[in-house]
Amino acid sequence: MTGPHPRCRRTLAIPLGMAVATAMAFLPGATASATGLSGTVAVSPGAVGDALTSAAADGTALSYVVNVRAGHGPSAQVKKAIGKAGGTIVTSYDQIGVIVVHSSNPDFARTIRKVRGVESAGNTRNAPLPAQSTTDEGTPKALSSAQMAAARTAAAAGQDPLESLQWDLPAIKADKAHEKSLGSSKVTVAVIDTGVDDTHPDLAPNFDRAASVNCVTGKPDTADGAWRPSAEESPHGTHVAGEIAAAKNGVGMTGVAPGVKVAGIKVATTAGYFYTEAVVCGFMWAATHGVDVTNNSYYTDPWYFNCTDDPDQKALVDAVTRASRYAEKRGVVNVAAAGNENYDLAADEITDPVSPNDGTPSDRVVDPSECFDIPTQLPGVVTVAATGAKGIKSSFSNHGLGVIDVAAPGGDSTAYQTPAPPATSGLILGTLPGGKWGYMAGTSMASPHVAAVAALIKSTHPYAPPALVKALLYAEADATPCTDPYDINGDGKVDAVCEGSKNRNGFYGWGTVDALDAVTK
Repeated sequence: MTGPHPRCRRTLAIPLGMAVATAMAFLPGATASATGLSGTVAVSPGAVGDALTSAAADGTALSYVVNVRAGHGPSAQVKKAIGKAGGTIVTSYDQIGVIVVHSSNPDFARTIRKVRGVESAGNTRNAPLPAQSTTDEGTPKALSSAQMAAARTAAAAGQDPLESLQWDLPAIKADKAHEKSLGSSKVTVAVIDTGVDDTHPDLAPNFDRAASVNCVTGKPDTADGAWRPSAEESPHGTHVAGEIAAAKNGVGMTGVAPGVKVAGIKVATTAGYFYTEAVVCGFMWAATHGVDVTNNSYYTDPWYFNCTDDPDQKALVDAVTRASRYAEKRGVVNVAAAGNENYDLAADEITDPVSPNDGTPSDRVVDPSECFDIPTQLPGVVTVAATGAKGIKSSFSNHGLGVIDVAAPGGDSTAYQTPAPPATSGLILGTLPGGKWGYMAGTSMASPHVAAVAALIKSTHPYAPPALVKALLYAEADATPCTDPYDINGDGKVDAVCEGSKNRNGFYGWGTVDALDAVTK
């Protein structure tokens, strides 16, 4: 399907009161232009990659990853070749053999790939450093004082003031789980995202400063507060952090795991791009700073799908794969959002109309078994689909048998899935920078629910390695059978096809995550 693509990779930002109208833009069959799209051209993935080097032809610097043998720093020969080709080494992750390089030589990647010891190399972006600005697709709608007052009135005994608006908590039995355990403060979930406002009153009690960092350049920036979003940047990461670990402290909302720690690993540019070097830095930082779970509600720009028959895109897949695998080997469970285009990620082919999203996109027909959404489709990563208030697949959520591992609340239009009052929005409540709260929707919102449940499992089983945490996550999920037929808007046409059994299928994977089981089994 060809569909719209929001600037925040896995989020549908829907203003309160406009949920129905806005969600219509994400219905199966809806079409929209991606930002910057000036036309479509039928080009093979390889040809697109070859053409991208022209982005540096004007002498402006681009960023590259050069992948060498893991476990060693770049050899003297590789260092010399990088310099000779016009490159400057920014940093090197020797444990995984990934080198971040800047160069204004349009032939840098082609030249360095020929050097002995280089396994792959490619440009991570098409826009000059820093990335070009782009228009946001929308922003979350903060709760008004009147809405907050009404929520406080509706709150039951023992609930935080806004908890009555969180239909998503009982949907995964998190409310019941909190009667048993809020999670351990020895467990940290890192939000690899646009930054986290740790000054928020619902986040400050649980924030892990030592595990937080700014990775935007590909090299860790540990300055105090570097992980925070600026006023002009997306609130996405702050919203995600609140879903995971907003404290149960009599203020605002309650996270799924309100007793665990949350960290901010900022990887998005001011323009909202999540580039490979930043994502690699994020996973490596998590691996070496005591993080137990990472949440990844984005795809790695500029390619929605990275095709391994293209040498540039293959290098990006190699780099992020090495980093995510290294993190898992160091004890980290990596959780990622499936995406919002209603794609069947197990299909033989998908039309990708938005890549490269920092250059000139073209309609590419790709095979998702050879062209990967990273980190979502990488080995070992928990891939999460979204459900709405009625517990069925959200209208926008990607799916696919063998790709989706589990499902969790991500919200949907109230035209399709309406929760019971007082939680009438149908979207997901989260924290917003500046001490506010508001609604967002998307698989971006489903993924942190799963990351939080994984954190609860880790709290219950503190010595469990990632493989066991994931096994328990899947085994404890509530089996959810296929929705068949899936006609979300009731127009008599099937909007997506679910394949598989009750215990594992393309809409819900192993099922809907269960927070109560996470703290009792």
